[in-house]
Amino acid sequence: MTRILVVDDEQGARDSLEVLLEDHYEIECAEDGLCALSKLRQKNFDLVLLDITLPKLNGIEILKKIKELNEGIDVIMVSGLDCAHEATLSMKSGAFDYITKPYEPERILKSIERVVKKRFDEQPISYSSGETIFNFGSVAIISQSPRMYEVFQAINKVACASSNVLITGESGTGKELIARAIHAKSARAGKPFVAINCAAIPPELMESELFGHEKGAFTGAHIRNIGKFEYAHGSSIFLDEISSLRLELQAKLLRVLQEREFCRVGSHKTINADVRVIAATNTRLEDMVKEGKFRGDLYFRLNVIPINLPPLRDRKGDVSLLARHFLKKFSQLSNKKIKGITRGVLNVLESYPFPGNVRELENIIERMVVMGTEGEWIDEKDLSFDLLGGEDHILVGDETSISSDKSGLIQARQAFERQYILNALEKCRWNQTDTARLLKIHRNTLMQKMKVMNLRSQGEIQQ
Repeated sequence: MTRILVVDDEQGARDSLEVLLEDHYEIECAEDGLCALSKLRQKNFDLVLLDITLPKLNGIEILKKIKELNEGIDVIMVSGLDCAHEATLSMKSGAFDYITKPYEPERILKSIERVVKKRFDEQPISYSSGETIFNFGSVAIISQSPRMYEVFQAINKVACASSNVLITGESGTGKELIARAIHAKSARAGKPFVAINCAAIPPELMESELFGHEKGAFTGAHIRNIGKFEYAHGSSIFLDEISSLRLELQAKLLRVLQEREFCRVGSHKTINADVRVIAATNTRLEDMVKEGKFRGDLYFRLNVIPINLPPLRDRKGDVSLLARHFLKKFSQLSNKKIKGITRGVLNVLESYPFPGNVRELENIIERMVVMGTEGEWIDEKDLSFDLLGGEDHILVGDETSISSDKSGLIQARQAFERQYILNALEKCRWNQTDTARLLKIHRNTLMQKMKVMNLRSQGEIQQ
């Protein structure tokens, strides 16, 4: 969230700006320039709203000191006088904008929005600070989630071993990327990474695909074929959707894992297999074992080192990081200059549960870039209705739905906000102070919204 420092010697002016901005930004106040400079040395701020008429040091002097302290901080000057000289001097000293009192709230909000857009536009997309990008050989993964840090630690620990790995997680979480990272970090990285989607190959062809076949082994086998395991000798093989293998093929795979050898279809010649197996699934193999649909002995052979990938909705902060990464990627691929993504769009994306995880986010950003306007920002108008639950019904929370042919986007957003606040109230047992803190809004703002939305607890309704 954008952090703003309000600097004004009038308590009323500070209070009014805080009430105006607190729902959308993180606000702190200072009563004079020296106090402001002290706060700026202690914390990072994105923007300063700075009154020109201040005791001790005037606003122009404070502006210059702010820029000496940190050139990257944006400053909007606020003055009780519409003075061309002050305005010109402010802009020459590095101010972003100059606003006169009494100012209209919309004027302040638009100026701040311009600052936010500019900062997003200037924010680097190629994360190289070490805090958001993690390199595993030739594979880079973007994240700032503690849940993903655990995965990265596991990659570093298991990469140099030859033990089998089972990667679990919902569809679209990036299981193949993790498998590639393990391979790229290992001593086998010099040989090709071999991947196969077990669900994409017809069952009758799967054995040949894995182990190869001899000429004439079956109808259509006109030449000898080298299978994936033979091709992956000395390297790593990734078996995606391992749960889709038929039981009889599971038995043959188990033998390969146990004996490290196999035969091509139609041959009795044994071929050694120095292959590291990395398998992945989005289903619970334990349940399939209980149901007799997956061999327990194969499961235990595969599950030597388990790695579970968290869904995107549990990776705090990663939606915005990945959205900007994909924005850069698809802007370059389409040779299209998109300025950036507005905070409003990022707020919607961050609140969306992403059942399709990272793959779904990537598809959404690609669509936005393709449909976006050259040289413009991606904003709320570019959002598709499926982000709110689908084309036919916009889902709000877990229970409410609004038929798209009866309600427009404004009504959908209002219903979504109502359900979102209701969920927070119920989570906090209708404690308004705790709920306001959870929602990161002022308690008075929450009370006003509850009144407008007619949100009352069961106890209040019964009274």
